[in-house]
Amino acid sequence: MNVETFTEILGAEFYTGVPDSQLRPLCDWLIKTYGTEPTRHIIAANEGNCAAIAAGYHLATGKVPCVYMQNSGEGNVVNPLASLLNEKIYSIPMIFVVGWRGEPGIHDEPQHIFQGAITCKLLDLMGVKNFVVDKDTSPEDLRGVMEDYRKVLAAGKCVAFVVRKGALTFDEKISYGNSFVMHREEVLRKIVDVAEQDFIIATTGKTGRELFELREASGQNHAHDFLTVGSMGHCSSIALGLALHRPEKNFWCVDGDGALLMHMGALAVIGAAKPRNLIHVAINNGAHESVGGMPTAAAQIDLTGVARACGYSEVLKATSFDELDACLRRAKEARTLTFLEVECAVGSRKDLGRPTTTPAENKVAFMKALRAGG
Repeated sequence: MNVETFTEILGAEFYTGVPDSQLRPLCDWLIKTYGTEPTRHIIAANEGNCAAIAAGYHLATGKVPCVYMQNSGEGNVVNPLASLLNEKIYSIPMIFVVGWRGEPGIHDEPQHIFQGAITCKLLDLMGVKNFVVDKDTSPEDLRGVMEDYRKVLAAGKCVAFVVRKGALTFDEKISYGNSFVMHREEVLRKIVDVAEQDFIIATTGKTGRELFELREASGQNHAHDFLTVGSMGHCSSIALGLALHRPEKNFWCVDGDGALLMHMGALAVIGAAKPRNLIHVAINNGAHESVGGMPTAAAQIDLTGVARACGYSEVLKATSFDELDACLRRAKEARTLTFLEVECAVGSRKDLGRPTTTPAENKVAFMKALRAGG
């Protein structure tokens, strides 16, 4: 179904969400139609943030908003769905559009398997009436469902459309980019060289994939790398737990700007704990690149200023390879809690692969390497 027909049938005038590759046609249409004009379309930090923004829109206008997300974000939206929006509390209606990764019977990455199996069940459990949209869903089918859903929405309840792969189409594909010169894979290569035998915790998405391939290409093993599969926004908290409880080891957390924004409160917790053996690198390309490239708010804020205010002892920023080399050496030598923002271009290799080891194998190897030498 063409996304223009899909959105016309939904009838929403305000959208907020977290981008998803499965919903790329919707995301591209939103950017082409509204851009990021905040009264019509907001790309939020996380899915709970979306639901709250949408609730404010409904309170202000009395209209029904649309919230879009990948099904992995259902966990972030459980709290507002079970409290703020629920018919027994404020009874705030909204339409959810959920990209279905990990659908049973369809091959997908490990982080999507369990979430995919419970996607519709979780919506059912939270009292959200849902309908699966696939390639065979016709506009007439959708209009009939939406006619029923309008009665549900009028009663102050939420509804959801769960979108299968390829169900939505859009004739145009929006290209995303920025003016930065460094590419993430080369930045990672330099981090690996400087880190040596230190441990690296990589955020979900292309960062972990590129780190894995860099190790493969150089004939190194992966035992010193923890590849955060799923759990977007939590790699810095994993790194904090590691750094506090293995103070004799050194840790590099390689974060992304979208992931950092998703649970940015972690920076305050890290800054308060002040582990001297943690270097937090935020690779900022101002984009949700792993799911298509839609912009994040990080392109418009001062991440180093946030880190400094949160209590990081050393705060650095690199916009060129010369600056990056100097910052990495300084971070390595400082032996104090350090935050380094690295401005990067949008883009990755077309032939970028995926880890060939399982998350469980990664965990076992990582923990064994941590135990080595005490």
